[in-house]
Amino acid sequence: MAPSFDRHRRLRGHAGLRDMVRESHVRVTDFIYPLFVTHEQGRHPVLSMPGVDHLSLDELRRETHTLSELGIPAMMIFGIPAVKDERSSEAYAKEGIVQQAVRVVKAENPHMLVSTDVCLCQYNPAGHCGIVRGDQIVNDESLELIAATALSHVQAGADMVAPSDMMDGRIAAIRSVLDGAGYVQTPILSYAVKYASAFYGPFREAAHSAPAFGDRRTYQMDPANVREALREARSDVSEGADLLMVKPALAYMDVIRAIREEFDLPLAAYNVSGEYAMVKAAAERGWIDERAIVMELLTGLKRAGADVLITYFAKDAARYLRESV
Repeated sequence: MAPSFDRHRRLRGHAGLRDMVRESHVRVTDFIYPLFVTHEQGRHPVLSMPGVDHLSLDELRRETHTLSELGIPAMMIFGIPAVKDERSSEAYAKEGIVQQAVRVVKAENPHMLVSTDVCLCQYNPAGHCGIVRGDQIVNDESLELIAATALSHVQAGADMVAPSDMMDGRIAAIRSVLDGAGYVQTPILSYAVKYASAFYGPFREAAHSAPAFGDRRTYQMDPANVREALREARSDVSEGADLLMVKPALAYMDVIRAIREEFDLPLAAYNVSGEYAMVKAAAERGWIDERAIVMELLTGLKRAGADVLITYFAKDAARYLRESV
């Protein structure tokens, strides 16, 4: 008499069949690689993020070539300014570090999709994402500078802008300014769902953007909330966002799934610095299989509903995928 249970293992017995019935796939074309560009010369390691460096413009040119050879189609540029001031002037200066970086990348590879982080925090001494008045981060006055920053990036040649400041109304402000300047086809990747997370620690070292006072909880989201994430995303969609993002990624897969089920726009997950640093630190100690962990966590983000993966693991993962072919 045949046993009365299902034979699920039939689909797992052969590697070819496992590949054939796999539901979620990580591809090199999913990746956006974040990188940090500085006025300083050379390549300087970010100590808390092994394998990640501050890049001069010359080193950025070499890095663009490396990414192109690996088949990584896109990057996100973060700038480290030479000078900070209360108006975050270098954020939107014609010869600001991001604006110069965009031109360098486009000269090296015109086909590279160049996205830029749009924010003010790296560019002012307070380290906050909007204009500071006393102990307050003011919203509406900040929108003009944020929109000006986005426009300056696009004028330099950026293909897409990604505002991360979390000021209310930023998407509408940027869309209005870009459209008014004739850039109606430039997409906005919105950091629609960005939490006030402890996972950003290494990034703040890399971007020199730690707040000089207080924290960012008055504008970044409470990690306990998911209904709020839906409201944030809904606002950004109505204001003209073309893609949505959830940041961080690993502790927020439920949020990725909720956003995926509610909206039909392309969805990015930002696998942030703390997530990256934890894996690298454990791997350096021999506690985990780095390659297996990286591919499992990226697959998990795709399974949760992400279309686009913004990750510092992009170069590593691209090599893993190439080796597995």
